Amino acid sequence: MTDNVLIALSHGTDDPNRATRAIHLATVAVKEGKNTTLFLLDEGVYVAKKGMMENVRSATGDIADDLLAHLQANGVPILVCTPCARARQVGEGDLIEGAGMATAAELIALSCKSAVISL
Repeated sequence: MTDNVLIALSHGTDDPNRATRAIHLATVAVKEGKNTTLFLLDEGVYVAKKGMMENVRSATGDIADDLLAHLQANGVPILVCTPCARARQVGEGDLIEGAGMATAAELIALSCKSAVISL
């Protein structure tokens, strides 16, 4: 079993429950001492855009912004699919602290050495 966890998220404000759940799972992984990475694809890139997750909650009451803050405080890499972001006019300067652009090759490399949860 690996201590690496990769959460791949392809939803953002289009599905607040799924987006918040993925961020919550990443937070749980961090609390369990796992090497955790959050990779954002498609609509998920909006999770890393400044201000976009304010006031977003899941049906269970989890607050996306609070969970993201926990990931940021713990140095969890938040990787944003570069072409997905470009297609949505999201640039490097639009990203929250701790987030950065990444490639498909990086996603594959991470996937090959991690337990993967895809939402």
